[in-house]
Amino acid sequence: MKNKNMEIRESLAELLELPKDIILDLPRITMLGNLQLYIENHKGIIEYTKVRIRVKLREGSLRVIGKDLTIKNIMEEEIVICGELHSIEFMK
Repeated sequence: MKNKNMEIRESLAELLELPKDIILDLPRITMLGNLQLYIENHKGIIEYTKVRIRVKLREGSLRVIGKDLTIKNIMEEEIVICGELHSIEFMK
């Protein structure tokens, strides 16, 4: 169940036509084929191996499964993951 603050933020974003990812602190995820994943608004790396990368989000985490996975770029607000991507899963 959403709390009152989140409901207000969501209504405000819709009313002012602002991007919800910014107002609600949500991740923005862009996938280029099965070769590259760009994640904005993350909270850090939880796990990093050649076959699995887990990224912390505001609520839960994102698990990326693949082959020869590498973190090409990591900055405070964005991560670029490269390799052969097999699956992406949101986890609570």
